[in-house]
Amino acid sequence: MVSINRRGGCKAAPGTGYESLRAAKQYEAMNPAVQPSRTAVLAALDRVRDPKSGKGLAEAGLVQGLSLAEGRVGFMLEVPAADAALYAPVREAAEKALLTIGGVQKAQVVLTTATPAPAAGVTRVRRGASVAPDAKADTAGMPPAERLQHVHRVIAVASGKGGVGKSTVAANLACAFARLGLRTGLLDADIYGPSAPRMMGLDAQPEFEDGKLNPLQAWGVKVMSIGFLVDEGAPMIWRGPMASSAMRQMIQDVRWGTDADPLDLLVVDLPPGTGDIHLTLVQKLAVDGVVIVSTPQEIALIDARRASAMFNKMNPPVAILGVVENMAFFPDPATGAPIPIFGQGGARTEAARLAVPFLGEVPIDIALREGADEGRPVVATAPESATARLFMGIARRLRDGA
Repeated sequence: MVSINRRGGCKAAPGTGYESLRAAKQYEAMNPAVQPSRTAVLAALDRVRDPKSGKGLAEAGLVQGLSLAEGRVGFMLEVPAADAALYAPVREAAEKALLTIGGVQKAQVVLTTATPAPAAGVTRVRRGASVAPDAKADTAGMPPAERLQHVHRVIAVASGKGGVGKSTVAANLACAFARLGLRTGLLDADIYGPSAPRMMGLDAQPEFEDGKLNPLQAWGVKVMSIGFLVDEGAPMIWRGPMASSAMRQMIQDVRWGTDADPLDLLVVDLPPGTGDIHLTLVQKLAVDGVVIVSTPQEIALIDARRASAMFNKMNPPVAILGVVENMAFFPDPATGAPIPIFGQGGARTEAARLAVPFLGEVPIDIALREGADEGRPVVATAPESATARLFMGIARRLRDGA
């Protein structure tokens, strides 16, 4: 005895012994398991209507975590908790629709409910238990930071979150300032993950002269990094006080300029987070302003907000000079149209919320990435490229007061 399983096919009913096994084998021979195409699956699901929008399930954005394998298809149907009963028959209809696709022998649709996340730009505020602030981190009673000798202006580049391309932005901005004719320095303040030696193509050791380190130079920029003093692959297993001590030495014991040849601008590439290094920096070095770097998606913007809030709490507050959106889009290789891989416009919206300038969108650029890996910043080596011109525009705005 057999029962209908899907359009144009049949499946042996359980418990019928030898006849059942033979029928199953015949069915498998006539309907071999293959991996269905994503296009065919989405088309089948679009024939099932979303009861709320009237659109197909795929078009309505209800198909989450689609999984395709040989003879199998599955996905999550994620809906608001209040609509779970409404979508139970939709789940069954979706499974039946998937079983009509040639080669699909098993379909599984998991109905799950979603907990609403805060809207983009909305900061979650916890109530009840909380973590007490560190009294030692309060800058209110501390003397103001001193100006760095022979340095006219200091701009920090911060993100709050790692992996958003902050160091790439800092290195190319430093090169852009140098191309504008400014005597420029780059201080790699990321003690635990120094990137400047690799990004600027430097592999020497700085020399001591009269008790101070002379920074190395590349692409018209003076550069100092803890990476010049340790092996590239050596882990920096330092507690906070040790890292802060290293940061103080990088600030105070480096000869950035002289009376005859002062530095116009020092770019400081800060590490991710809001910890000891940042506190040491603002306590020991008068920072004129901060550029915030973020990717467009909310998960990166959350930490960008933390970084902005930290600088606003300093005494005196450190001005936010503007926001740069890195990895803003990937240009379609065929048409050049922007593909917003990480979302769209999040940093621009955040800049408006902070009431600071939005400095620009840096695309996902293969040449930019290759230049960072090879120690050839794109601003210095391909100044006519679109990305280099973008960094030059940002540098001009910062030079002129954003």
